[in-house]
Amino acid sequence: MSDEIYFRQIPAGPMANFVYAVGCPRTRECVLVDPAWEVSGLLAALDEDGMELTGALITHYHPDHCGGSLFGFQAEGLPELMTRKPVPVHVNEHEAQGLKQVTGISDSDMVKRSSGDRLRVGDVEVRFLHTPGHTPGSQCFLVENRLVAGDTLFVQGCGRVDLPGGDSEQLYESLTRVLQPLPDDTILYPGHHYGPEASAPMTEVRQKNFALQVSSLDDWLRLMG
Repeated sequence: MSDEIYFRQIPAGPMANFVYAVGCPRTRECVLVDPAWEVSGLLAALDEDGMELTGALITHYHPDHCGGSLFGFQAEGLPELMTRKPVPVHVNEHEAQGLKQVTGISDSDMVKRSSGDRLRVGDVEVRFLHTPGHTPGSQCFLVENRLVAGDTLFVQGCGRVDLPGGDSEQLYESLTRVLQPLPDDTILYPGHHYGPEASAPMTEVRQKNFALQVSSLDDWLRLMG
């Protein structure tokens, strides 16, 4: 933990998910990104660190990232969190209806976000980036030089597009126009631990990840089927 940002990467659940705690050491405020699987453990970790939860940030509406139920798959997450610690849930405006259907939270629980929006957590600023493709309202979060990318981009590979709402062309645009131009010293923190590294600088990801090396949309569409 740096003196200026509280940032913790927390492995969670049987699908190699990562939950992230992001906050301000001075004010002790923090948010949880994709609080799923082990709500009691997540809240206990914040208590141990002396942090107060003030919000939840959701990258997308799949239950392994937000809890709830979809297509017979179920995971603990927002429904349990909102019972124990009701906080504003920040979701992209294009993902709000899906999140509501999967988790059962209400419209009044959600703060609908657009790309470029910013959230202050004490002295720390979180910037919202709309990165559709894996789902229509997938979003990533920039915290100084840290990119919390959900299922849009992994250290190796990227999110799948064969689930409802997936769109290969949108994902290509998100990768090439939103994430590819980020500064070299940006550190990628993915939504899953797929591969040997839990995080990596973007300069390294560009060199090793096929998802950032495809030269044209036509090639990309052929690759993604």
